Amino acid sequence: MIETQDSLRDCLAPAKLNLFLHITSRRPNGYHDLQTVFQLLDWGDTLHFTRRRDGRITRTVEVEGVPAEHDLTVRAATLLKEHTGTSEGVEIDIEKRLPMGAGLGGGSSDAATTLLALNRLWKLNLQREELQALALELGADVPFFVFGKNAFAEGVGEALEAVQLPPRHFLVVTPRVHVPTAEIFSEKSLTRDTKACTIAVFLAQHAAQNGWPDNFGHNDMQAVVAGKYAEVAQVLQWFGSIPNSIAPARMTGSGASVFAAFASRSEAESAQVKLLAEQPDWRSAVASSLNTHPLFAFAA
Repeated sequence: MIETQDSLRDCLAPAKLNLFLHITSRRPNGYHDLQTVFQLLDWGDTLHFTRRRDGRITRTVEVEGVPAEHDLTVRAATLLKEHTGTSEGVEIDIEKRLPMGAGLGGGSSDAATTLLALNRLWKLNLQREELQALALELGADVPFFVFGKNAFAEGVGEALEAVQLPPRHFLVVTPRVHVPTAEIFSEKSLTRDTKACTIAVFLAQHAAQNGWPDNFGHNDMQAVVAGKYAEVAQVLQWFGSIPNSIAPARMTGSGASVFAAFASRSEAESAQVKLLAEQPDWRSAVASSLNTHPLFAFAA
């Protein structure tokens, strides 16, 4: 990241993985109670922020399929400006890398990075808890990215407790299909009664396996998505032919991305070479785990 008095450049908005995702109940308002562990990655979109003295909030680039007024970065900046009453403005430039509709948290991470960056650039000095409360107005995953640490999450994803995870390297594969989250949550066949676990159970299995319980839990959405989208099922099947992964591949979020964990980056890169030779149309990235958000220090 490059910081000057009037700008913050090269701000990483990191992707996330859901290492497991259980749906434990459905609320009367239609929202679902979840349990998951969020893992930050060292791969994501890159955002640049330049202060505007005229108070305007603008986006300098076009994002396919996302008008500026619907862009979560613009919405986050507008929300923060209205909440604090600041006269400051900002110009936002986005380099998109994370595919949309992939379960990687791209838009949510962009929004959280905007909140953290502008808290610094506009010298607002808001506490992290206040930023997290604002973040929830933008989406269920946004508070996690503001929280800024790998976390065991409950509720709709806003009740967060930090967890220590060992270093891991991931091959993330995204077939060329967009999976609408709302569509999957509304599916009648979706399991919504997975028995709730506790963070103590999660940590106990962690300790028992001398590291990360890579086989802990499952993703309740995976079977539904694989049944509706053959491309996701094909990626899961392809991962079955890959040696050296620590555990079977798993879908993140509501898809469409699928990941597998490796003990070394070289093993993940070798798997990607095989992928590129056999399935050149699938998008892929090798990414390593992060312990904290790159802008973690921008809120207390």
